[in-house]
Amino acid sequence: MIGSLNGLIISKKPSEVLLEVNGIGYEVYIPLSTSFKLPSVDQTVQLLTHLIVREDQHTLYGFITEDERKLFRALIKISGVGAKLALTILSGINVEGFIRSVQMQDVDTLVHLPGIGKKTAERLLVEMKDKVGQMGDIALNDAIESKDLRIIQEAHNALTSLGYKSVEARKILDGIDSNGLTVEALLKQALQSLNK
Repeated sequence: MIGSLNGLIISKKPSEVLLEVNGIGYEVYIPLSTSFKLPSVDQTVQLLTHLIVREDQHTLYGFITEDERKLFRALIKISGVGAKLALTILSGINVEGFIRSVQMQDVDTLVHLPGIGKKTAERLLVEMKDKVGQMGDIALNDAIESKDLRIIQEAHNALTSLGYKSVEARKILDGIDSNGLTVEALLKQALQSLNK
């Protein structure tokens, strides 16, 4: 198993990077979240990797953070979610955002990701619930207590009932430090941001 690669970037595309390690070029598929953090061509980088071996091919997937790789590994264990869809998910939402969606059972956010229909989103929420709980060293999981989650969820529900799109409401709420706020105070700040 190839666990990581440390080498020179020969070429890169949004979803793929060619990394030279000791004279060998490795084609590595990456999510956009990793792509954005890569240095430029002719610079060195270390990628954490996951190798998938099939009869007809060996495919390497690379990630800039351990959290991304953990989420990728958890996603590909779900029936109907292959490596390609897992990369698409990681390209469309960051790890913290995905965990928050699962913890809040937020179907709307997941449905807006490319390639995710309502049934797939619902399956992700059900099957990832326990796995997200096991990803304990991801800061968000420890940082947001259930009380804060309830407050954020109530504010989110209030905003969507006022006619705001779920994604828009989530984005605004993500930008507010909800620590110690009541639902009313959080909602007031969110509405002020939305009406600017």
